[in-house]
Amino acid sequence: MPVDEFAPLRSRLARAMDDQGRWPEDSPWVRDAVETVPRHHFATDRVWTWDGSAYTPADRDTDPGRWAELVYPASPLEPTITQMKQGLPSSSLSCQSVVVDMLDSLMAEPGHRVLELGTGTGWNAALLTARVGSGRVTSVEVDPVLADAARERLGAMRAGVEVVAGDGAAGWPERAPYDRLIATYAVDEVPWAWVEQTRPGGRIVTPWGRLGHVALTVAPDGGSATGWVQGLAQFMLARGTDQGRTLSEVRGDTMPDTEGSFARQDLLPLHADVSLLFALRVLLPDVRITTKADKAVAAWLHDGRSSWATVVTQEDGRVVAYQGGPRRLADETDQAWQRWQKAGAPSLWDFGMTRTPYEQYIWSGNQETGPRWSPVSQPARIS
Repeated sequence: MPVDEFAPLRSRLARAMDDQGRWPEDSPWVRDAVETVPRHHFATDRVWTWDGSAYTPADRDTDPGRWAELVYPASPLEPTITQMKQGLPSSSLSCQSVVVDMLDSLMAEPGHRVLELGTGTGWNAALLTARVGSGRVTSVEVDPVLADAARERLGAMRAGVEVVAGDGAAGWPERAPYDRLIATYAVDEVPWAWVEQTRPGGRIVTPWGRLGHVALTVAPDGGSATGWVQGLAQFMLARGTDQGRTLSEVRGDTMPDTEGSFARQDLLPLHADVSLLFALRVLLPDVRITTKADKAVAAWLHDGRSSWATVVTQEDGRVVAYQGGPRRLADETDQAWQRWQKAGAPSLWDFGMTRTPYEQYIWSGNQETGPRWSPVSQPARIS
């Protein structure tokens, strides 16, 4: 497909961003960069999409129309999968709304030195360079194949980005300190190396867990970093992270161990309340929650190991929980829900994080006086 034929798809995506109010007012440079550095320049020749039962490929050479539709989806909430590993997405052009939101949260200024962790295709590094200038961005990619391809793309655009192959958890001390650090993959614990390599007063933006991203400011003495949750979105985990078993693998063909009324008769908040969902992520870090809303809301829960639950609304209006495995995930979810409500149901943006050399903790309201949030239960980590 000729380059000029991408213009209608690019305009459609930009209008969707406008309609949903997703362009940041405080960072107009982000929109300028997105319009100057097109997505398709960084897309792989083969991309994938979920068709409801499996991931299927679309090739630029043989199906250019479908390929372009996946690179520039109608919704700014849709990513473009650019690599598959062991049947799962392992790299992508992130959905445009998340890319924009994280760049806005980073508060990068011209001349800043930036460390990016997770180069992927190289698009985010190019957007950063459009803001801070050539030679100011260092990007670390754990996959040498992706690193080589991104280096070539960025070189063709003369972006001046130094792309290195390495483990992002270690940062890149050779060019430290940095004014800004941004990760494009999710971590459960912010590596202390990231704080050490960011100057006092510098800013770290990273996806946390499976559900949101945070922006931390390094303290004047460099001894901690703290900040607020910035938004809700799902991110790929750090390469090599064991993602556990899927719901179908956990449940298999087993029958539930228990069946009974769920304590709550309105499941809509479990589907639509982002603040509740984030609180449940904090309190039940290993529980994955999937919901669907048709005539009524249904929820599926599992812990990636051996326990599962299905919560559905019956025709008579009763909400019933079916639970299997050693844990009672529906009951745990209700307990966590109650804890959030008793704390005053803090919103997503009331939550913050602090990282020190010795610990990481989530708080709400006020770092000094607000409550700290710890998991309801402490199951063994998947490793």
